[in-house]
Amino acid sequence: MKNNTKVSNFDDLIIDVCDILSGGLMSKIILVTGGARSGKSTFAEKLADKIHSESKNDLKHKAYIATAQILDDEMAQRIKIHQARRDKEWHTFEAPFKAELSISAADEIADVILFDCLTIYTSNFICAFDSLDDTDKIYFELKTLVSKLINAAEQINGTIIFVTNEVGSGIVPANKLSRVYRDCAGIANQMIAAVADEVYMVVSGLAFDIKKIAINI
Repeated sequence: MKNNTKVSNFDDLIIDVCDILSGGLMSKIILVTGGARSGKSTFAEKLADKIHSESKNDLKHKAYIATAQILDDEMAQRIKIHQARRDKEWHTFEAPFKAELSISAADEIADVILFDCLTIYTSNFICAFDSLDDTDKIYFELKTLVSKLINAAEQINGTIIFVTNEVGSGIVPANKLSRVYRDCAGIANQMIAAVADEVYMVVSGLAFDIKKIAINI
């Protein structure tokens, strides 16, 4: 019993040393997905609040990476609704493009980063193309785009929560732009989900940890 206690203490010492060398924190990636008006952003914000409140670092804040662009009155109204839900502890980074840079910058001041949302970020990417004829090129460049997000997310010293939309459950869209958008969203979601520590599906305001019950083949 005495020897076991010594081993346990030694193991604890090793863990403490590793924590010090790594800055005391490790990167954690969470994906929150769901349909339109499913409550996914509200859940993600509450989850971020919980993670922040449990953090031991009082000097860190919460960071919000906003990917939307105000291009019409409807989007302006949606952004106002989201802003109204966030308290003064949130620091916002506008990142419709090159969001990997904002992830790295947010890591300097925050222990939790909320990325809202991945599908609008994907839409910004698609709309930058003059033509949708070369879908192979679009999908290849999308994978490069998402890989940059993943690389940045894996380098942070806290938690990042990606919010996304589940858009592939309906009928096949009638126009090409919608089909390319659906495909790109599906690719991006799968890439983030593959590296995420937790993946939540939100339905009617209820969240389910689907990665915990996922089957690996």
